[in-house]
Amino acid sequence: MAEETVSNEINSAELEAFEMPLFQAMRRLQQDAEVHAKRLARYGGLSPVQLMILQVLASDGQMTASALSRRVSLTAATLSGQLDRLEERGLLQRQRDDQDRRRQWLLLSDSGRELLQEAPALLAPEFRARFAALPQWERHALTAALLRAAELCGDME
Repeated sequence: MAEETVSNEINSAELEAFEMPLFQAMRRLQQDAEVHAKRLARYGGLSPVQLMILQVLASDGQMTASALSRRVSLTAATLSGQLDRLEERGLLQRQRDDQDRRRQWLLLSDSGRELLQEAPALLAPEFRARFAALPQWERHALTAALLRAAELCGDME
């Protein structure tokens, strides 16, 4: 029992050494994402989440809201609001399934496709350029580390 307490204290002390640099790195990523989100908003009034939704629909074709929710990591409630805004702007369409009227398909509209043709990338140009310059192993390692960090954050939605 005493060994467990010592072990936990060591882990806590080790964790504290990482806490500040991890928080600072996460905050910097958040700030950079917010700056890029403002750039996206100036272009066609899209948020990064809305752009991601349109890109997924463009690549995957028609899909249900529940499938899209899983694909873009949004709760059903958050996704619903985003879909309403995109539909109001004529960028996506909702279609009832011919066989099962309870099922509704989401499709990218022609206007949505046109908008995507000229839309900026989800990631800031500076980041994309620096990321592309990294060796392949480092791009994979960085992606894996960020995905793992997102898992550690849990359901933050």
